Amino acid sequence: MGPKRLYKGHDKMLCGVCSGIAEYFNLDPTLVRLGVVALAIWWGSGLIAYIVAAIIIPEPPAGG
Repeated sequence: MGPKRLYKGHDKMLCGVCSGIAEYFNLDPTLVRLGVVALAIWWGSGLIAYIVAAIIIPEPPAGG
């Protein structure tokens, strides 16, 4: 088995970024989503980070 890779998650609400990060770090996707919302509200960086991540994080491989 190769190194662990970050992909968009299967439990998608928008683009699958939060669920992919949650799968990678073995966290609850809801906690990651709340963190992104908190960053977006308090610093405005959460929305920008989400958009960038949605563009650069690849889809999971077929059958994976």
